[in-house]
Amino acid sequence: MTGSVAGCSTDSEGSPNSPAYAPYVSATEASATDSAGSPTTYNLAFVISDGGACTPKWNGSEAIGDSSVKSRISRLKRDGATVRVSFGGASGKELAAACDSASALAAAYAEALDAAGSAQADFDIEGEQLTDSASVALRSKAIARLQQERPDVEVSFTLPVMSNGLDAAGLALLESANTHDVQVSTVNLMTMNYGESYTGDMGGYALTPAGAAHARLKKVFGLSDAGTWRGMALTSMIGVNDVDGETFTLSDAAQVRAFAEEKEIAWVSMWSGFRDRQCRDAASASDDAATDCSGVSQSSGAFAEAFAG
Repeated sequence: MTGSVAGCSTDSEGSPNSPAYAPYVSATEASATDSAGSPTTYNLAFVISDGGACTPKWNGSEAIGDSSVKSRISRLKRDGATVRVSFGGASGKELAAACDSASALAAAYAEALDAAGSAQADFDIEGEQLTDSASVALRSKAIARLQQERPDVEVSFTLPVMSNGLDAAGLALLESANTHDVQVSTVNLMTMNYGESYTGDMGGYALTPAGAAHARLKKVFGLSDAGTWRGMALTSMIGVNDVDGETFTLSDAAQVRAFAEEKEIAWVSMWSGFRDRQCRDAASASDDAATDCSGVSQSSGAFAEAFAG
């Protein structure tokens, strides 16, 4: 299985030694920290099913052609940034679980890309959807069909990792993409939420799985060492993570950025742009991850600046 990673031999978003900064942001709500770090690309979170039908919606609730979302996307693009539509995420019903054919699923993906004016598609697959072999196969078929119809569509897969890299389910998803001739630009590793025994250096915890994943991705896609690094992205959860004891600091972000520059990784990202600020009260800065602040002491936009380099 070779040649399935289109774009891994070149960095489509940043020049050598200059990984792009591409945060995840809300597709529906603006944040004061959106433009911090001058992102090259915004990952718009998330497009999923409306809950039952094969109908793409922002967060499963907002119409894909909602005028306020279109206005928001236009503002994000105003200074030259592009947007990448992220399908899936940790909550709601992923489209591949709601659509009953590859043609219908490909059409749903195309509808969302058209609404955003984008040719970049990210597939954030985690939880039950990652182990659902039927939806994995259907998604691969649909993405391949989409790329046949639209050869310019760039595809990234965002997948969870542990200290030993991608798990069997993540690798099986990539094998499925290979089998169906999906052209993959980037594999984005979610370096976060490892488990309660991981309470140490979160920056180091991001780099260790990256190294482990590199070896497996090189084998899956038949690339050189350098080409494999250029086909990788890293996404960290800033501040207090969802697992007790895991806190990703500004120094961790600087460590990840330096590593990304050394290896010429395609892009670095974070979950999320709207969390890149200090919490207003102590209750929000507890051991539980807040949805709208980091839970650590920081100035607004500080993580963005660290990741942007």
